Amino acid sequence: MAQMTMVKAINDALRCELKRDPNVLIFGEDVGKNGGVFRVTDGLQAEFGKDRVMDTPLAESGIGGLAVGLGTQGFRPVAEIQFVGFIFEAMDSIAVQAPRMRYRSNGRFHSPITFRAPYGGGVKPPELHGDSFEGYLTQTPGLKVVVPSNPYDAKGLMISAIRDNDPVFFLEHLKLYFSLKGEVPEGEYTVPIGKANVVREGSDVTILTYGAMVHTSIKAAEMAEKARGAKVEVIDLRTISPLDIETIITSVEKTGRAIVVQEAPKSSGVAAEVIAQINEKAILKLEAPVLRVTGPDTHLGFPLIEEEWLPTPERVQKAINEVLDF
Repeated sequence: MAQMTMVKAINDALRCELKRDPNVLIFGEDVGKNGGVFRVTDGLQAEFGKDRVMDTPLAESGIGGLAVGLGTQGFRPVAEIQFVGFIFEAMDSIAVQAPRMRYRSNGRFHSPITFRAPYGGGVKPPELHGDSFEGYLTQTPGLKVVVPSNPYDAKGLMISAIRDNDPVFFLEHLKLYFSLKGEVPEGEYTVPIGKANVVREGSDVTILTYGAMVHTSIKAAEMAEKARGAKVEVIDLRTISPLDIETIITSVEKTGRAIVVQEAPKSSGVAAEVIAQINEKAILKLEAPVLRVTGPDTHLGFPLIEEEWLPTPERVQKAINEVLDF
């Protein structure tokens, strides 16, 4: 195993699939010679050529349309949207065309497309560069949404996304790109889409989360155990559409208490959907209401106030105490 950052792990996954399948194509703004804003595609154009790894004009609608067209012709496009705040020019392709291609063509055409985009705060990004817009994406039937929290999962999930015959939106948290390293196999392997991971066992409270908030939640769980001996289970959802409902309900039935942590604003997001599913399937097992720890219902704060906007371990620990003391 090698020690890799998340950037290196995703780069390695892309390299594996470019080698394995000649139909894999990578394109986006500055992904070629420059290797992308965060160097996720660094070195790939030099290794595989401009016909496989190509720069596009600064036009997200063109990137989305190219991906949809190539998908119908047997290719497996990997299309980078430079930041998730730029997806709206491409939403017709991402949310309308690609997810319903098989349905509208009665199975004749498919959309084996992987859309990639960085997202998230914690690094003081400028406006429209650090937003968490996953809620828009998870309301799209036919679109899978994946959010890794560590290098191992990032590589395995990226390979699974590229091989999937459905469109996958792959969200990469800005703060995690270089802030942590992990052991990653150097060869190809997959992590299944739609399967959550129990990253910390516990018996008193379940925390359900994803992306950078996994690490925030683990810190909060450790603080709660030190402060009051609480055994907090932390589940990394990894895929937020479709949700791994079986793992969620199994944990909630065991602990009787649950908290959902997301960086995105509070209303109508992943946390709300998780809570609705818990209420539908396990409400009689609950010892306390399910709580949310989220960003406020505002735009992501400007850099000077960003830390006041983002969920913190202390806020999550407070929610742990609330459900324990209910």
